[in-house]
Amino acid sequence: MKILITAFEPFGGEKVNPALEAMKLLPDMIDNSKILKLELPTIFKKSVEKVWQYIDMHKPDIIVSLGQAGGRAYISVERVAINIDDASIADNDGNMPVDLPIFEDGENAYFSNLPIRNMAEAIKKAGIPARISNTAGTYVCNHVMYGVLYKIHKENLNMKAGFIHVPYIPEQVIAKPESPSMSLEHIVKAIEVACVELLS
Repeated sequence: MKILITAFEPFGGEKVNPALEAMKLLPDMIDNSKILKLELPTIFKKSVEKVWQYIDMHKPDIIVSLGQAGGRAYISVERVAINIDDASIADNDGNMPVDLPIFEDGENAYFSNLPIRNMAEAIKKAGIPARISNTAGTYVCNHVMYGVLYKIHKENLNMKAGFIHVPYIPEQVIAKPESPSMSLEHIVKAIEVACVELLS
């Protein structure tokens, strides 16, 4: 089995992206499955194009995309991606789409086909706050989740895919102490636990 983990470069003026830092620290094998790692640009369209190319080349069995959700205090296992780009800040290429469909011929939404309930429960059992989230937003995170699931559905691929949002890490909230954060160690552990659970 091959699990592709994707994560975004920093965006929105941040110097780090906790999802990317966590991805880098994941082991190369989890529960006898190979872990593939791919850094994505925080850019509409280019991010999806890059992950599609990687999927075509490496044919992973499972794709788990990671993203930063500043303001959330817990690991968020996403349920659904919606067919809309609606940015409140520009992406890293200056794009700021408003109320635009991601793909004109796509469904209104695609649901993760990962065992999201079991993943969230397993993370909580490991002592880390987690819950299912019903909104992946309308920024590049949702864009990539939707794009991956769109490809799976359109090409009838035998793959599973979903998205996990992670909180800020402590160094990001020094200047904004009202925002919650989680240690990078706990974020890495949560992702590992989630991967073990989705393989069971």
